[in-house]
Amino acid sequence: MSAPQPNAMFASFSLDASGLSKPAINTVRMTLGITGATALIIGILITFWPKDSAVVLTVMLAIYLVIAGIAYAGLGIFSRGMSGGARALDVILGILFIVGGILAFANLAATAVFLAVFIGVLIGVLWIVEGVVALAQLGDAPSRGWAIFFGILSILAGIVLLFSPLWAAIVLFIIAGISLIVLGIMQLVRAFTFGRGAPATV
Repeated sequence: MSAPQPNAMFASFSLDASGLSKPAINTVRMTLGITGATALIIGILITFWPKDSAVVLTVMLAIYLVIAGIAYAGLGIFSRGMSGGARALDVILGILFIVGGILAFANLAATAVFLAVFIGVLIGVLWIVEGVVALAQLGDAPSRGWAIFFGILSILAGIVLLFSPLWAAIVLFIIAGISLIVLGIMQLVRAFTFGRGAPATV
């Protein structure tokens, strides 16, 4: 007998509850609930307070840079089994990380704007390259019309991002927030419905 098919709405969450023990089902439900609630909260914060959320993400990045910098500097200073050149590079890298973190802390708003512009430009370049690749591989495409449409659309979207990277990054940030809200709701529903009616094993 084939395994029961998951609900189409939750096709991406295709874990089958049949055959799982009751503690395993509870663990899955708890995991889905926690991750769903986290995604929902973060999505709401990003969607309705994008500026504050961007600053919080910048703070987290700055903290990471300082911690990573201290770790690399410590590795270079205290690691006796490494060559002198490798230790020196670790110390230099650690100092650069620490300086970057301090500069980010010194002006969080400006750093958040810089990161948004950088990400917008990077995505714009990637979309342009993706569009060019799609047009270059028309011979291998199953549908030339769709390949041409996708390639041109990708190039145009990339150009828009390059000319207004900050605005585009904000839009993408909000879209990511909305996506997290939808994902969080789906996971919470899945947490409440997972394993119901399944003949759980001991």
